[in-house]
Amino acid sequence: MSIVYKTRTQLVVETLREKILNGEIKAGQPLRQAALAEELNVSRIPVREALLQLEAEGLVAFEPHKGATATELNIEQVDELFELRAMLECDLLAASIPNLSDETLAHATQLLGKLDKALGKENAANTWSELNSDYHNCLYSGANRPQTQELVNMLNKNADRYIRMHLLWAGGISKAESEHNELLALCKSGDIEKAMVLMKQHILGSRDEIKEFLLQRENG
Repeated sequence: MSIVYKTRTQLVVETLREKILNGEIKAGQPLRQAALAEELNVSRIPVREALLQLEAEGLVAFEPHKGATATELNIEQVDELFELRAMLECDLLAASIPNLSDETLAHATQLLGKLDKALGKENAANTWSELNSDYHNCLYSGANRPQTQELVNMLNKNADRYIRMHLLWAGGISKAESEHNELLALCKSGDIEKAMVLMKQHILGSRDEIKEFLLQRENG
């Protein structure tokens, strides 16, 4: 069993990400580098690097005269992001299924096994999020539509904070697991129509649960 060593930056990223997603750090709250460095017992350099990474994930914004602040989790943005994902990912999947080789499907099966094992381990949401993305990209790889794939990857990057939140706090993992298995079975049998219906349900179902969670968070 290999031991994974994490850099100070990685540890700061994970700590701050969790505080933002669980609401401990509020939207618009300034993230002062000196105060965070002192609180987390690190120098300012890993804090600065962590904030830049969280900016790329959409959780932090840098504003003139204000520095870094936590961004708002926006219900309207969830609608647009997930509806665009449903359109593009269903299209990619339909184009990909006829070209999926046995080798690619075997790789997708391996990724599902890794997804299952990732649960319950330290940093589960981060590992699960990465493997989840790898699994979906594996199923889309037969489409040979690099520009659509690039758009999907960009949308997924923007949706990642909501997906992680769904996994951590809205019980998204158990539901996703059964849908992933069903989706792979449909890809193996070449049933494009049913696979597209399930993919749309998979993405829009997550959207609805995330929106419900955000509303509860606002009203809580």
